[in-house]
Amino acid sequence: MPKVQIKKSSDQDKIKRIADLLRGAKSVLFITGAGISADSGLPTYRGISGLYNDKATEDGISIEMALAGETLETKPYITWKYLARIEEKCRGAKPNRAHEIIKEMERYFERVCVFTQNIDGLHHKAGSKNIIDIHGDMYKLICPHCMWRRRIKDYSEIRIPPVCPECNKIVRPEVVFFGETLPYDKCQILLEELEKGFDVYFSIGTTSVFHYISQPMVDAKANDRPTIEINPDHTHISDIVDIKLPLGAAEAMEKIWSEYKNCT
Repeated sequence: MPKVQIKKSSDQDKIKRIADLLRGAKSVLFITGAGISADSGLPTYRGISGLYNDKATEDGISIEMALAGETLETKPYITWKYLARIEEKCRGAKPNRAHEIIKEMERYFERVCVFTQNIDGLHHKAGSKNIIDIHGDMYKLICPHCMWRRRIKDYSEIRIPPVCPECNKIVRPEVVFFGETLPYDKCQILLEELEKGFDVYFSIGTTSVFHYISQPMVDAKANDRPTIEINPDHTHISDIVDIKLPLGAAEAMEKIWSEYKNCT
């Protein structure tokens, strides 16, 4: 007997399915990673001009070690040097259509939550209100000694490493470096949001390597909630989600939103 050919869903079919799911939804969760900022010109730290791809830094250590909490404590000049280089490559970036559409969706749904790994602040710049930036924001500075705080536009406003104007100690950005624990308050907010549940779950532009990033999608799938991944690459959750859309974030969100609004 001839083999039965199983036709795979086209991207357009998937987009229509996603739009249909959104039409019946009141709440949406977006889990975002570096991929959502790619169309804003922001690479991941390893992708900056290929500078750190599988290479040691000029200081003879990996970029992970350079950006580790331990290094920040003992050799802050090292951590700040590489963080400043990364920030310079990202400077001037603006939210793209993916960020903007997520913000716009707040007018159409009762509850929209953004759970992001990114420290670029682009969801904030786009105007989204309910953001859990679990790894922090590189433009928020804090002095761990006297708790002085300041938000800056970019690192051109500061000398590297920056010094606290109150106690003259070296300050740090409010971000989670390698080896540091996640902020308790943000973890609690995330748990509260997840306990409420969502009608549709999106994962956009993240490899979902970390357990706390992949678990909401895994739990949603187990609870029969619709799960959607937008990512051109195969990731740790690609095989478990209901719909895998292998497109870039801005292109995918533009097409989904256009389909949704055309028939709403």
